[in-house]
Amino acid sequence: MKMRRVLMVSAVIAMALALCAGPGLAQEKVIKIGALYPLTGNLAATGMDCKRGVDLAVQIINGKYDLNLPFAKTEGIPDMGGAKLQIIYADTQGDPKNGLAEAERLITQEKCVALIGAYQSAVTKTASQAAERLKIPYVCSDSSSPTLTERGFKYFFRVSPHDGTMARNQFEFLKDLEKKTGQKVETIGLVYENTEFGANVGKQEKEYAKEFGYKVTADIAYPANSSDVSSEVGKLMAAKPDVIMHAAYITDAILFTKTFKDMNVVPKGFLNMAGYIESDYLPSVKADGDFILVRSTFALDLAKKKPLVGQVADLYKEKYKIEMGENTARSFAAPFVLADAISRAKSTAPEAIVKALEQTDIPGDQMIYPWQGIKFDPTTHQNIYAKAMLVQIQDQHYYTVWPWEAASRELVWPFPAWKDRK
Repeated sequence: MKMRRVLMVSAVIAMALALCAGPGLAQEKVIKIGALYPLTGNLAATGMDCKRGVDLAVQIINGKYDLNLPFAKTEGIPDMGGAKLQIIYADTQGDPKNGLAEAERLITQEKCVALIGAYQSAVTKTASQAAERLKIPYVCSDSSSPTLTERGFKYFFRVSPHDGTMARNQFEFLKDLEKKTGQKVETIGLVYENTEFGANVGKQEKEYAKEFGYKVTADIAYPANSSDVSSEVGKLMAAKPDVIMHAAYITDAILFTKTFKDMNVVPKGFLNMAGYIESDYLPSVKADGDFILVRSTFALDLAKKKPLVGQVADLYKEKYKIEMGENTARSFAAPFVLADAISRAKSTAPEAIVKALEQTDIPGDQMIYPWQGIKFDPTTHQNIYAKAMLVQIQDQHYYTVWPWEAASRELVWPFPAWKDRK
């Protein structure tokens, strides 16, 4: 009996000491973040690209690395007792309804204190509606529809540029092209898939074409994930635009590229978005992708002027045995933004995180993007410094060609005819 009492007293004392020592000693403290991505379905490869970016960011935050990134040189979040981030993934399957249901599950069942994702704007739209209703912060770094930051939401923040910014950048490029080379563009052909992403790109491009003085000779919306686009490409050929602008996800980008070649479509230039920079695009189309221009927020050649890019890219390649790309790089941002806000809030309470997010001011030298920094507009919660650049595919690699001062290779213009390719 005495021995039993001694053991019971010892257990009580041990428990009390553990509680006094705090959660860091009793049990490693974790902060659960929910991440929504299409991990199965047509965009599964893209979803995995995004997941790898998030995983690498969390590895850096939770570990110890000699990198000029937030929390890289400490283990975990110091102001939260060294707490580590834990990512709880949810597969949206690319469906807005699934995105909504999974966001609710992550919040109500998994008890995540914040959400990130979901790549597709249509899915992010519904998932963020759930987060807003349940009053949980949502930091998006990989969806680009302008409407996402035009809803007056309190809990939604976006790190990367939206399609309005990127559409404007496309037309600024065309004006810069004329000034630099004297090669004038007068007509534009627009083609875009009909989901939240594509429809809003088309809307923005039409508005900026008018503002910058270009004539739109083709305005073509088509069903996403089409199996045959010869009719759409035929309409583009009949309209004879100087430049074709295409907004699509990966499967449509591959199909259109093959159809452009088969039907011998040769404008002065292709100026495209999204699918043309996804990791499966070039392995699928190979050299047929050469000389297409794509909007981007990241390129490996940024490392020439910003060593941090090369350091992170090397770490990524060591971990995954593949090159770091645009979608991975965009998703890489969100965990750092949330960790920074949670650290300054010294709390995981939603209202405290939101207040800290509103005061975010991460300098440009602590990120892998060509921006001045991350700072959210007080009304829209859009990063005011986010912008796009243009990369051109040359020799089956992406090279920055605009803005001119950031270029690592000379732009090839106009688009070389298919028949003249080696």
